[in-house]
Amino acid sequence: MYRSVDCMTYTIHLERQQGAGHCHVNSTVGAPIGNCLRMNKISFAHHRYPPAIIQRAVWLYFRFPLSFRDIEEMLAERGIDVSYETIRRWVLKFGPAIAATVRSRRVRPSGTWHLDEVFVRIAGKRTYLWRAVDDEGEVLEVLAQSRRNKRAALKLMRKLLKKQGYIPDQIVTDKLGSYSAALLDLGLSHIHVTGGRLNNRAEVSHQPTRRRERRMGRFKSPGSMQRFLSVHDAIYNHFNLQRHLISRRTLRQTRTTAFAEWREIVAA
Repeated sequence: MYRSVDCMTYTIHLERQQGAGHCHVNSTVGAPIGNCLRMNKISFAHHRYPPAIIQRAVWLYFRFPLSFRDIEEMLAERGIDVSYETIRRWVLKFGPAIAATVRSRRVRPSGTWHLDEVFVRIAGKRTYLWRAVDDEGEVLEVLAQSRRNKRAALKLMRKLLKKQGYIPDQIVTDKLGSYSAALLDLGLSHIHVTGGRLNNRAEVSHQPTRRRERRMGRFKSPGSMQRFLSVHDAIYNHFNLQRHLISRRTLRQTRTTAFAEWREIVAA
């Protein structure tokens, strides 16, 4: 569900205890790490087209399963002559900056994390896409790796814990042994939960990626997949309103709020 954020931040230290391998989080209220009100705006200077056109093209690409040529044609219908290659460059340049601003405005996710992995075939080779979401469907982390072992699971969990800055109440996974081994190594096996359909939330979260994969005719490399999803998932989180759980009136209100904040994020 859409969640706005106040400009309160915490100084967080994630440590690994020497020898035991346990993770500890010490959080103290302090000076804001990044003040939302003073964040640098995204600059669209030295571009031929107005910022509104660039913003719309980037939003269309990451929000819907469209190709660059689809967006070129949609803009042409509005009388805007721009090539698909120009749109591609806009996406590469402005996408990461917009995603970083979106992430900085999100609140702390819930205390239940769901982890799952799915294989993606790239250039004939199998790559595993590891994903972590909370129990509201908020994408917390995505990581493309070539393995599905304990080392790969540890890399995802360490990155996730460092990024979020706290230890959750529960970590829900399937019965893959790599998760159990990694959590035991981190000293977090007491919050590990498996079994039944408890991890459906993570499994369903792969669906937007699968739709984009089909539309793009597969990803070209693990690096390009990682770059695309890091931006796509941030924007997906911003507009993830969980409309099936709320009334039409509430949907209108939350959607209006989401678009208002989006305009602040991309403002020139």
